[in-house]
Amino acid sequence: MSHRIARLVEPLLRLLWPPPPARHRAAPPPAGRPDRAPVAPPPRPACAPEPYYAGEDSALVRPYLAAHEHRLDEERRRRARRRTLWLAVHGIDLGPRVIHGIEITA
Repeated sequence: MSHRIARLVEPLLRLLWPPPPARHRAAPPPAGRPDRAPVAPPPRPACAPEPYYAGEDSALVRPYLAAHEHRLDEERRRRARRRTLWLAVHGIDLGPRVIHGIEITA
């Protein structure tokens, strides 16, 4: 059955997508001219090494990595603030001079 379908579809495909033009060989040189020696192509330049791209050079950042780093920074700040407040309760003054927007004097 598939051969019959192929026979029906093949002419339609040839109408829609004609075959590519045939490639022709170059014409032979005219008889009156002497054959010229083939010219050697110029030497190829040495390939340049592939450039190295560091991730920091790219403006594209994976959003989940940026969110993770932001979350870590927030956690670090909270931990430091809690530690400072806990030490302040026990009489040790280490921390920032501004806590919750209020300037603390020593």
